[in-house]
Amino acid sequence: REICAVCNVSKKQISKSFKLIVRVLNTNVEAATAADLMSRFCSRLELPYKAQTVAVHVAKEAGELDIVAGKTAATIASTAIYFTTLVMGINKSTQEISDIAGVAEATIKQTFRTLLDTKDKLLPPDFVSVIPLDSLHSIR
Repeated sequence: REICAVCNVSKKQISKSFKLIVRVLNTNVEAATAADLMSRFCSRLELPYKAQTVAVHVAKEAGELDIVAGKTAATIASTAIYFTTLVMGINKSTQEISDIAGVAEATIKQTFRTLLDTKDKLLPPDFVSVIPLDSLHSIR
């Protein structure tokens, strides 16, 4: 999406060109992971490094617990950032995160709700939340 927006070229044309380049170069290209996107998103949101490391951990744990199966890397990263900013008391709205990540606010909120049942398992063991984790259920 980002390339399409900058180049003013359709996603279909970008995809065709990308596949051709991969075939001609006879190489494999792995899809971006949530962790790959996290640094860029957190930087654009002007989040502290600690928030980035916690968000990467949240995304990794959510993936390992199979909570976010079928979600895009951008959705996982943006939701992990939203979850992290809430538990760290950092004031970032879903709208701000959505604008940076290119993920719909509704998608972030919906994916966030799926994290709530396992919220205790997502954070690093030494992490101390600034808000009670049970209060996350009231955030919709």
